[in-house]
Amino acid sequence: DRKTHPVVDVSWDDALAYTRWLSKQTGMRYRLLSEAEWEYVARAGTTTSFWWGLKSGAGNAHCFDCKSDFSTSKPAKVGTYKPNAFGVYDTAGNLYEWVHDCYHRNYQDAPTDGSVWEGGDCDVRVVRGGSYGSPASSMRVENREKFKSGKGQYNVGIRVARDL
Repeated sequence: DRKTHPVVDVSWDDALAYTRWLSKQTGMRYRLLSEAEWEYVARAGTTTSFWWGLKSGAGNAHCFDCKSDFSTSKPAKVGTYKPNAFGVYDTAGNLYEWVHDCYHRNYQDAPTDGSVWEGGDCDVRVVRGGSYGSPASSMRVENREKFKSGKGQYNVGIRVARDL
C-alpha cells in the first residue's frame, strides 16, 4: 500500500533521480542523507548500538529475529514502532536505507564535517539501518552494508532530507 508502506526495491541511482525530480517539482532542495547525517539522526543523541539501548529487545523494530508480530517476508507500515528521541521513525529495521556516500572499507580519511564522502567505489553505495529480513545485529546504528548503485534491492528503501 503506497500510502502506508515504505518504497522498496529502489536503486541508489533511482533514489538520487527522485530527489532531483522532487527538488525541481517543489523548488526546494531534497537529497539523500550523507552516511554521517544518517548515523547522527539514527543515534538521536545516544552512544548505544540501538537508540533505545544496548540490546535489540522485543517490540522496538521489525527485523528477522526481533520477535515482532509482523511477517519477516515484507516490511511493516511506516511508523509502526515508536520514534527515536529526535521524533524520527524507522531508523532501525524495516528497510535498509540508501545514503549518498560512495563505499569505503573504513572511515580512514572520511570527512569530519558530516558531508558526503565521494571517491572510493562509487559503483557501490552504502545502506544503513537493517531490514525486516535481516538479524537484529544489522540494525545496530554503527552497522553498514553495501550494494551496487544501479540495482534495486527488495529490502532497501530511501529516506530523503530537505535543506532548510
